Amino acid sequence: MSWLLLVAAGLVEVAWSQSIKPTAGFTRPLPTLVSVALAAVAVYLLSLAMEGLPVGTAYAVFTGIGAVGAITLGIVVHKDPVNLGRVIALGLIIGGVALARATTPDA
Repeated sequence: MSWLLLVAAGLVEVAWSQSIKPTAGFTRPLPTLVSVALAAVAVYLLSLAMEGLPVGTAYAVFTGIGAVGAITLGIVVHKDPVNLGRVIALGLIIGGVALARATTPDA
């Protein structure tokens, strides 16, 4: 269950990362409220996942999911540039998350 909570937390973090820009520097009330709520939900789910997983592993996987999701959405939705370095970086992050999962006991 901890791993499912962690994946959910990571996915909410991806949504949160995409919700920041519409706040216009946190000057727009509704987008700011959405952004703050998403951040709170992500951290809450992460805290629940940490009850059954090592803190370091949970946080590394959480940020890895967030980074991969944010970069991928940036490329697909916002037409951010794609180059070999970014593709290699994504591969390394995904590999690190997979290794952390494979070497951490089930909770």
